[in-house]
Amino acid sequence: MGKQFGRKQGMKKRKITPKFDRNKRAKKNQQREEKVARSPSPSSSGDVSAEGSSGIASEEEVIYKEPSVFNNLLMKLGSSSGSLAKAFRIRQRQEEGRSDSEEDEGDGSDSDNLLEQGDDDGDEETDDKSPASDSKLKEPNNIGIVEKSLDAKIEADYEASDTDEEHCLDVGGQPSVEASTYASSYNEHFGYNLSKAEVDNLSDKKWKYKWEVPAVEMSNCKWTGTGECFLKDVNPNSDYGLKAKLYKHWLDIYKASGGNDFNSSKQRWFFSLCNSYRDILHCNKKPYYYKGQEEDSSIMDAYLMHSLNHIFRTRDLVTKNDAKVAKNKESGKEEILVGDGFLDRGFTRPKVLILLPLRSIALKIIRRLIRLTPDAYKVNVEHLDRFYDEFGIEEEEDEKGNNQSSQDIHGTGKTKPQKSSKPRDFQILFGGNKDDDFMIGIKFTRKSIKLYNDFYSSDIIIASPISLLAKIAKTEKNKDLDVDYLSSIEVLIIDHSDVISMQNWTFLTSVVEQLNCIPSKQHGTDVMRIRQWYLDGYARFYRQSIVLSYYLNPDINSFFNHHCANYQGKVKLVCQYKGVLPKVLLNVRQIYERFNADSIADADDARLEYFTKKVFPKIKDSIQGGIMLFTSSYFEFVRLRNFLKSQNASFCLLGDYTEASDISRARVWFFEGKRKIMLYTERAHFYHRYKIRGIQNLIMYSLPERKEFYPEIVNMLEGSHNMTCTVLFSRFDMLRLERIVGSAPAKKMVKSEKGVFAFC
Repeated sequence: MGKQFGRKQGMKKRKITPKFDRNKRAKKNQQREEKVARSPSPSSSGDVSAEGSSGIASEEEVIYKEPSVFNNLLMKLGSSSGSLAKAFRIRQRQEEGRSDSEEDEGDGSDSDNLLEQGDDDGDEETDDKSPASDSKLKEPNNIGIVEKSLDAKIEADYEASDTDEEHCLDVGGQPSVEASTYASSYNEHFGYNLSKAEVDNLSDKKWKYKWEVPAVEMSNCKWTGTGECFLKDVNPNSDYGLKAKLYKHWLDIYKASGGNDFNSSKQRWFFSLCNSYRDILHCNKKPYYYKGQEEDSSIMDAYLMHSLNHIFRTRDLVTKNDAKVAKNKESGKEEILVGDGFLDRGFTRPKVLILLPLRSIALKIIRRLIRLTPDAYKVNVEHLDRFYDEFGIEEEEDEKGNNQSSQDIHGTGKTKPQKSSKPRDFQILFGGNKDDDFMIGIKFTRKSIKLYNDFYSSDIIIASPISLLAKIAKTEKNKDLDVDYLSSIEVLIIDHSDVISMQNWTFLTSVVEQLNCIPSKQHGTDVMRIRQWYLDGYARFYRQSIVLSYYLNPDINSFFNHHCANYQGKVKLVCQYKGVLPKVLLNVRQIYERFNADSIADADDARLEYFTKKVFPKIKDSIQGGIMLFTSSYFEFVRLRNFLKSQNASFCLLGDYTEASDISRARVWFFEGKRKIMLYTERAHFYHRYKIRGIQNLIMYSLPERKEFYPEIVNMLEGSHNMTCTVLFSRFDMLRLERIVGSAPAKKMVKSEKGVFAFC
């Protein structure tokens, strides 16, 4: 499990890579119509003027124009292909303002000599097959010639799909009228080229949420988004842009599970959100371990189908362009196919990254991913036995060594002891493989799924933040290693973000900051077909981020605001809460005391000051023991521990990193009254669910993030004669406060002139 406490990191403004111009043409060549239609940018506030045209030099001036990066690249690669050599000559004529029909003066031009000169260097680099020998993109003079056999090996997996899949079907299996509209969301999003002005605007933009739509099957929630509302235009009888085989297979699975209204189902509506390619924050996804199996599965099915659809549409585009290139070669024409329509890839193959906290959750998702893949694409699933051995549930025995009555919790055919004193949700969440260090690549070919595939040739990477961060750390120590397979991620999915926040949220932010960076090596990529916005360093503005969580906290909210910069805009869920106070079974008076803080940066200091001046003097002067101090973070735990030490207070610790032997000793001391105060953290409760005996006075220094923990901890006062409960809060605790007392009371509590509130 990752460490919870780490140093606070400030937000760093990401440096934008200078734009890499692929095609600079003369004015008359700029008037050619583009073959690929463009849609206006949703984030654009107005028309952006084109780059200024270059000035015309006088006849007396002798101007030296340094070759561009792309020119050097063409010279380097030209000797391996006649078409590339011809493309370089055409490019020279265009930059000089001559027409394509004009002949160069002399056949043995300098450009031809340069192309021939680069041939020997390319052969030398081609022989070196080690990953470390791949040439750097930023150094075009070092880029070697990629052998045709290597390209053929990479493209062998992009087999042509059935032609009927190019036509989207409606519920009755007939072609849908709106198919082209919904299918174009992929082309519109990735086919649009952002300008420098738009990128500068996105870097500092503060999004405004302008529209609201009620959430399906969630009466207390609504979706709100930026830009124009797209959900109102969704046709319930369309396939939402899903490929025909995917849609038919998903519909069959839905009907087999007992569903009868797929078009208005939750998974269908959430898929429409995903297919818009906007950033999504779903902060009220009831997890499977809290009796939310149906809801959790619906959301999981939607984003997995979106991932499959994205991968297969990318493959179809590459296959289509490969066929055109092959046809051009067969015709014997030495012409290079130009146009943005042939820019169909990034630096590396992986396009989808799914970040998860535990192996047991990865097991559920990968099994469902295989289930949702049509049978035609999974004739063979490689390394499935190894996968179950490494991710499946391990059978355990009780302390006496006897097997208890068992139940198949995760649906893998393996059983888990049912009898336990821990809560049911704890048993389900941690009943499987709770390892948090894992990473697996998944590759889809025409008829098979390959698990444990090499990361660079995978389509989907499923990993934990701690595993990816460890690999990133290795690259900093060993320059021969790299994580360039993260450079072309187009769909990022973070599921069970609330569990990840209980590990270490800074691990996740550190990983995401490494996404969509310019790679250090070429990795056999056909540079001629890389999308322009990848070369410009704008890939992170095209990446879709889908963040799924049981609740919203400041870390998740800040991440969504600052690390998700999709130019299409954002959509998030806003909810009203009823609170969990009725789940407190004891007749205990709960006193909420509000302290004032000028800003969120001052909230921690203001909380400690209020405790030391208003709360602790009452504890110090009292002879009563059994005082529990509950904190929601390790940072607060450390500050309280240091303060109690300075006051020579009688206390014991039950924190995130307390040894098991010390925990047992502390619980005994506290119960017997040998220690007056116990410090207890939310993370310790999350991972162990201790039931502490001997509590007489409960002081919640800060409210728990998980609302279920509040009644659990308050109910530990059972058996106390003079039980009391005190809660400290400020207006910056609104997210936690409304989940516990309810949205309406919480708003009154933070705005009221009174500072003390009582609940019984």
